[in-house]
Amino acid sequence: MKQRIHSIDIIRGLIMVIMTLDHSRDFLNYPGPSPLNMQTTTVILFFTRWITHYCAPTFVFLSGVSAFLAGQRRTKQELRRFLLTRGAWLILSDVLIISFLFSFDLQYHLLVLEVLWAIGFGMIILALLIGAPRAVIGAIALLILFGHNALDYLPPAGNGAGGTLRTIFLSAAGSVMPLGAGRSVAELYSVLPWACLLLLGYVFGKLYQTGADAGRRHKVLLVSGFSFIGLFILLRFINHYGDPAPWSVQRNAAHTLLSFLNTTKQVPSLLFVSMTLGPVMLLLAWGEKFNNRLTAFFEVYGNVPYFYFIGHLCLLRLMNVLLIALKGLPFKSDGNPFVWQALGFGFPLWAVYLFWLFVVAAMYFPCKWYGTYKRTHQRWWLSYV
Repeated sequence: MKQRIHSIDIIRGLIMVIMTLDHSRDFLNYPGPSPLNMQTTTVILFFTRWITHYCAPTFVFLSGVSAFLAGQRRTKQELRRFLLTRGAWLILSDVLIISFLFSFDLQYHLLVLEVLWAIGFGMIILALLIGAPRAVIGAIALLILFGHNALDYLPPAGNGAGGTLRTIFLSAAGSVMPLGAGRSVAELYSVLPWACLLLLGYVFGKLYQTGADAGRRHKVLLVSGFSFIGLFILLRFINHYGDPAPWSVQRNAAHTLLSFLNTTKQVPSLLFVSMTLGPVMLLLAWGEKFNNRLTAFFEVYGNVPYFYFIGHLCLLRLMNVLLIALKGLPFKSDGNPFVWQALGFGFPLWAVYLFWLFVVAAMYFPCKWYGTYKRTHQRWWLSYV
């Protein structure tokens, strides 16, 4: 039977439940202004979106930790091969599965590259670096993390080959690139700023290797977590480096706080990573002492992240289609280029919260069954699903 690290699965499961709220809003909420627009948002709408900022950094970071743990039972060459094939599968999943679920277009006029693309490409980069010392991999990760916001002070990328490469690897933020024949690709996650989190997770993975000192792991995670949080507060107050969108005084104290917290996810800024990864590291440190019904609940989802990710999106799209039909609306797009939605469809935010709870509950027993199956069976494909 395969052994798993409970604290990692608990935190990952918690984050996946939070992620479902954001996707429920994507598929079922009334269309409207951005929840992060300080001029139009409300506190509850902002936090409905803001809390989900913790999802992608946690997924990518923990994928790096998992990559290190996968290397514990493989040779370097076997690990490199696994990372290359696993990374390619995740990219393909984004292109074929996620693109369809979001665009709802069987002709694939728009290919969407989201978080699975970022994790997959990060695994491919890690595979190329796998022979290097961990210190070198960590240095590369920190160089990208702390340095890529220097691009905020440079002119935008041009249209030539150099500009295209810069867009793909460093500065894509909803960039849509034409492929010809009426097709295009939307890169929502830049490669290197996200891949550096996976590389960082790989370095931290050594804290979880067999026989590792639990006390030292706890201390390192606490120091790292508080350091990231302190860095966020310090640089955000200085308001000059680490995020392309400075905060400003708003119409009231609540919205001023929202502006302070409103860091940039795409491309993930240094302050965005510090704000999100810091608390996650604290949860990982404290999570080793969690052992109750609630943590067991989250652990069910954290055991099977890919299965849950694909499954909950399929369920949400199915609900979306059925509810459109029940409302008697025509299946005509409202024009959203990234998430297909029927014109005139949507529910208020309070109803979205109820749908969110339903989706989480509906996925519980399938995830529990599949998690047990994975732990008790040896199949090559189980490492990919």
